[in-house]
Amino acid sequence: MNKLYICIILLSSALAFGSCKGEAEQEQQVNADQPETNVALTPNIPYTLLKQYPHKTDAYTQGLQYVDGYMYECTGHYGESYVYKYELETGKILEEYKLDDKYFGEGLTVMGDKIYVITWREKTGLILDKKTFKLTGTFALETSEGWGLTNDSTHLVYSDGTPYLYFLDPATLKQVKRIEVRDQYGAVSNINELEYINGYIYANQYETDTILKIDPKTGRVIARSDLRNIRTQAGIPPRSYNEDMPEVLNGIAYDKENNRIFVTGKNWPKILEIKLDN
Repeated sequence: MNKLYICIILLSSALAFGSCKGEAEQEQQVNADQPETNVALTPNIPYTLLKQYPHKTDAYTQGLQYVDGYMYECTGHYGESYVYKYELETGKILEEYKLDDKYFGEGLTVMGDKIYVITWREKTGLILDKKTFKLTGTFALETSEGWGLTNDSTHLVYSDGTPYLYFLDPATLKQVKRIEVRDQYGAVSNINELEYINGYIYANQYETDTILKIDPKTGRVIARSDLRNIRTQAGIPPRSYNEDMPEVLNGIAYDKENNRIFVTGKNWPKILEIKLDN
């Protein structure tokens, strides 16, 4: 075998090896650039529709809570914001308080002998006497907006549409803690109406039919429930984007004594009792 033939063979082998190596490196780089697909998905909580109750069709629901056998609700819109106490079974209003026209009512929670209400863009919270429904005080919010409100028996907890939940000391009404709500993909925004249920915060996510179950210690979304079909089941018209018609799902209340969960929406004609993981 002559030297020229040997050189040709060696050169061909080197080129083939380089080509294979280049393809392997390219494939490795492509794989590295691809996102991981083995992210653990947030568990889904199935729901069951159990009962239906009447609800004011002009109630633009912002806050909802069931306390001592009665429903408490705060509604929104400037000049049309109210706090109500009413009978669940009949919808009969027993007490009401109209917010000043400068306020757009948002979240509500009852804690002790007080009703706390936050407003949308006025950076203000209101305190009502639970028995008399008289305004007894106000407090400042440190955020530019107020959305949902609940309590864990120790703190007031509110949302502002961002991924954060803010914990206030009811004695000073100052912020003592803040957590970021996150799921497997990152921060979760549009956290709206809130309800504290058995150690967790359940939250409406604005502009969706989703209820999130949040660990208040970490902010982690540990489960979610998809209620997209509940309107059809309950005979509630689909959303029309007319604010005088049934709007988005918003409002979660919990009857601790009887372990019942209720949901409703802005201008919905009904309050729905549902079964989640309670």
